[in-house]
Amino acid sequence: MTAIGGSALVVGLDGIEATRLVLRTVPDPPKILVLTTFENDEYVYEALRAGADGFLLKRARPAEIVHAVRLVAEGESLLFPAAVRQLAAEYRTETARAALDRAALTGREAAVLRLMARGLSNAEIAADLVVGIQTVKSHVSSVLAKLGALDRTQAVIAAYESGFVAPG
Repeated sequence: MTAIGGSALVVGLDGIEATRLVLRTVPDPPKILVLTTFENDEYVYEALRAGADGFLLKRARPAEIVHAVRLVAEGESLLFPAAVRQLAAEYRTETARAALDRAALTGREAAVLRLMARGLSNAEIAADLVVGIQTVKSHVSSVLAKLGALDRTQAVIAAYESGFVAPG
């Protein structure tokens, strides 16, 4: 049984449907991190399409789960690395390549996108590039705008689909 909006109870929903329901019915909905045993590409895509902010396997170590919860709570998106590699391998398209080419990322934006694709947080990217976190946030915002991505997850998927970032 799942409590939605503090009052209504719903029986038999899977995580994807529960995500959709929460985002559709709860005023000022929470960030949603899907924690699952399913390592299925379509399930990952469906969770993201439903509006989940992150996706992590239950076999993740407790410290990874805590880190994921914190990242998603701070407004960042998260996918477990194997999911990103699998999604990229299966859904690479010419359209994504053309969109990334049209985006005309600067060298620094390209570097930030590559680090995002490795799963680094803004703070980790700032440390890696030896810049301030606000600078990273500006670059991330610019990357999202140029790619027409709603969030980091969509930008990373576009980077993998286009071949801009190679799996592995």
